[in-house]
Amino acid sequence: MKHTKQWFLIAAGLIVFSACQKEKGENHEENDNNNHVYSTTNSAKGNLLIDYRRAENGVLTYDSAYPTGGIGTGAGLGSQGAVAMTEDGIVLAVNAGSHSISSFKRLAHGLVLRSTVSSGGVMPISLTEYHHVVFVLNGGGTGNISGFSLADNGKLSAIPNSTRPLSTGNSGPAQVSFVNDGRALVVTEKSTNTLTSYASNGTMHTLPSAHPTPFGFATGANGNIFVSEAAGGAAGASTLSSYHIDNNGILTLLAGPVANMQSAACWVAMTGNGKYAYTTNTSSNNISTYDINSHTGSIKLGAAIAAGTGQGPIDAAFSSNSKYLYILTPGSNTINCFKVLSDGSLSASQTIDGVAGSAAGLAAQ
Repeated sequence: MKHTKQWFLIAAGLIVFSACQKEKGENHEENDNNNHVYSTTNSAKGNLLIDYRRAENGVLTYDSAYPTGGIGTGAGLGSQGAVAMTEDGIVLAVNAGSHSISSFKRLAHGLVLRSTVSSGGVMPISLTEYHHVVFVLNGGGTGNISGFSLADNGKLSAIPNSTRPLSTGNSGPAQVSFVNDGRALVVTEKSTNTLTSYASNGTMHTLPSAHPTPFGFATGANGNIFVSEAAGGAAGASTLSSYHIDNNGILTLLAGPVANMQSAACWVAMTGNGKYAYTTNTSSNNISTYDINSHTGSIKLGAAIAAGTGQGPIDAAFSSNSKYLYILTPGSNTINCFKVLSDGSLSASQTIDGVAGSAAGLAAQ
């Protein structure tokens, strides 16, 4: 029996309780339950969502390419979260070149484009979803976040009065994500060295980052996040720190910065059990491992170099069971695949060729 989900929506600076009944329709079309990994070409000639099938042993096989109805920038986005996936398999992607976002729903015969809508700003670079509420981070112009409702059939609709500015008009944002079970949103700002959060009533809070250039982050338990700090790309100066976001959106440093002696640690992924975090070090062409506790925020460097990658590793994503880690390396036109061992160490298992040099975003199930 279908049930009603309830969540907070940011609108007009007030807490709005919105209940949305799952929509009926297309019940005759069964979802394809095979596991997949998704990325985008981010091409300025027409953005494509690339679909890889994932076998039980983690091996990826190219499946299809789906036009998003928008265009990319043809160059890196400098962000984490350009592709996202909901628990029920709806895939979301940014079209940074056409200032839009797209949604796809998987049916028995493959993905179907459900909507391509304005992002509510300029150059969307990251998006996040919680209980069918989507927020997108627009990195161009003065920058903002803007909200959307996501219907059960995969269609996006803008939430009126949900757009919020960033801390300044030139903040250089990198990622937006829901945290603390959807009670707050967090944005990392590279240019201001700031973490910016939004409570469910729309109130903004800021906190200076523990180390320069906060970039990507992974969300843990109890409102904790683990943030990479790229130190402006300085050689050997990258770190990882953890922060807590309470129910009012107030930020507090928990641990760090913890150095990994690598360069340009920008993207972060965390195992589902909250024991290990991984940074992709874009200028070092490798991955670092941290032993963490997602409940307390503790951090300890595990391996400064857990594995080498292709050229310029960026986005990272785990399979739904956390047994496989996928790294997007557009500098070498590849995706690197690793098996995650019980102690958190990595074993290289596959390299996928033919990836676009402009590719951005990675999501896996």
